Amino acid sequence: MTADPADKRKIILSGNRPTGRLHWGNYTGALENWVRLQDEYRCYFMVADWHVLTTALDKADLIAHHSREMFLDWLGAGLDPEKSVLFIQSQVKEHAELYLLLAMLISKGRLERNPTFKEQIRDLNLGGEISYGHLGYPVLQAADILAYRAHAVPVGEDQLPHLELTREMARRFNRLFGDVFPEPEALVTKFARFPGTDGKRMSKSLGNTIEIAASPEEILEKIRPAYTDPARLRRSDPGHPEVCAVYTWYRKFLPEEAEATAAECRSAGRGCVDCKLKLAAGVTAHFAPLRERREAFAADPGKLDEIIAHGCEQARAVAAGTMEEVHQAMGLG
Repeated sequence: MTADPADKRKIILSGNRPTGRLHWGNYTGALENWVRLQDEYRCYFMVADWHVLTTALDKADLIAHHSREMFLDWLGAGLDPEKSVLFIQSQVKEHAELYLLLAMLISKGRLERNPTFKEQIRDLNLGGEISYGHLGYPVLQAADILAYRAHAVPVGEDQLPHLELTREMARRFNRLFGDVFPEPEALVTKFARFPGTDGKRMSKSLGNTIEIAASPEEILEKIRPAYTDPARLRRSDPGHPEVCAVYTWYRKFLPEEAEATAAECRSAGRGCVDCKLKLAAGVTAHFAPLRERREAFAADPGKLDEIIAHGCEQARAVAAGTMEEVHQAMGLG
């Protein structure tokens, strides 16, 4: 995709942290939505590698590999470098400069009151071991968004407090130095909690994920022991599909089979083993085009290098233009 001054579509920015190959929860929560949005907006999708360092500094040596894997997942899922700018955060140094300048616009106390930050402290058991970078995570996130003067950001409801901080910093900068940044709106992604193999929310940290690029054998291996109805102890017992992770997966990936699956579960007309085998076959077919596209890009690492380099070059050009306006507005340089 090349910048076209005549393109009046609004701009969006979003990204993923490269912590490993993407899973079904990432796909349903963000990725398939991004694929749709790239036909409606001017899209910038970012591999947020610096953000990984805020909570996983000990895994820095894995970030480059995971970043390439993420590009493969994106391309396989249908993100198109001719429609969207796909880039790596750390390759656009303007993010770091804007992060520094925005940090002057917000207080430590305001960052500490961020409810998402409080939840992370609790969930990660960090106690008093909180890095400056972790506390300033929303400031770097704001720099990511404002560097492209995004009009909107696709987010889940849990990310709304971070986006509000971005809006606050944009407002304060504009009040002090003139109108440079739009206040980005939230494109709230509506999706139910997507279950992992244990019935809890699918998450790498819980080890309950199924990757979107998983082979048919891997899919079946993960589905076989997956959480079903704990009250259904025997094949002849009627089931309760509304509490079963497998049924939720049917509703998402095989919706045409969902009604019959629920009816046969409630009447004990189908056992859990048969239900899982049928699901595995259906999901394998559902993701087959993604796997094929992904494998084609993986087989041509030179082409992948070109796509990454071109996306980073495009992102740098836009971010550099933003920083020129920032410098002029602030009287710097």
